[in-house]
Amino acid sequence: MREKNKSSTLDFILLGVSSQQKQEDFLFIFFLLIYPITLIGNLLITLAILSDIRLHNPMYFLLANLSLVDIFFSSVTIPKVLVNYLLHSKAISFRGCLTQMYFMIALANTDSYILAAMAYDRAVAISRPLHYTIIMSPRTCVLLVAGSWVVGNANALPHTLLTARLSFCGNQKVANFYCDIVPLLKLSCSDIHFNVKMMYLGVGVFSVPLLCIIISYVWVFSTVLRVPSIKGVRKAFSTCGSHLTVVFLYYGTVMGMYFRPLTSYSLKHAVITVMYMTVTPMLNPFIYSLRNRDMKAALRKLFSKRISS
Repeated sequence: MREKNKSSTLDFILLGVSSQQKQEDFLFIFFLLIYPITLIGNLLITLAILSDIRLHNPMYFLLANLSLVDIFFSSVTIPKVLVNYLLHSKAISFRGCLTQMYFMIALANTDSYILAAMAYDRAVAISRPLHYTIIMSPRTCVLLVAGSWVVGNANALPHTLLTARLSFCGNQKVANFYCDIVPLLKLSCSDIHFNVKMMYLGVGVFSVPLLCIIISYVWVFSTVLRVPSIKGVRKAFSTCGSHLTVVFLYYGTVMGMYFRPLTSYSLKHAVITVMYMTVTPMLNPFIYSLRNRDMKAALRKLFSKRISS
């Protein structure tokens, strides 16, 4: 009980992604620019979908939810980094650290399951177009999004509770710019074997959507290759291109971070987290809107309404 009370009152030090001040200054400017772009970009996507009745369909319903998750995802870590820099402090309380870790895991999992739902939506639209409205009914879409949130939070809770029971004796420097489960496990002086097993189980839960995405696109490509029309093939690939780009960006960086032994983790690997924690949520609005005529039309309509009012 004494160890538990000691852990609950200690502060961690977030080392960031570099030990050099110039790189820390660059990171501050980078986050200061990227955070409002992420918020505004994803908020505009959500508002455009809500305001344009032509976008009230499953694909854009899922996209709006993905944008909301990306807003929350970025807000879990970046504001703390900016505040700590301005206050010349890198400290975060134990409870604050656990809270940040919980929401990071929950939102990352929710994000991945919504991406899988979007892949399934595209697969049904291309492979079963006549049954699309029946399969992707409003009820199905709500269940897919609600299920994504439930699985995300269910995967985050046990990791947070298990980490809360650990003792931290001595070194309290977290080798990242936010509280992640990997550097926290490395700092603990408790027996972490069960925690590590649960962490890899959590990685497995997180990877299930990737398997669903692969199956969905195998289904898509097998259908597309049977289409004799070159125009039909191009249309199918252009429809899926934006989603595939986001999937490659997201899972590529996540696998580079977590699909490695715990003992090999160091401060240099924290740079990878910048990509999927900050860059990917910022790029999503641009990826989904630049090549989408309906989305660009909805954004123009949204801006014209704001200007006229």
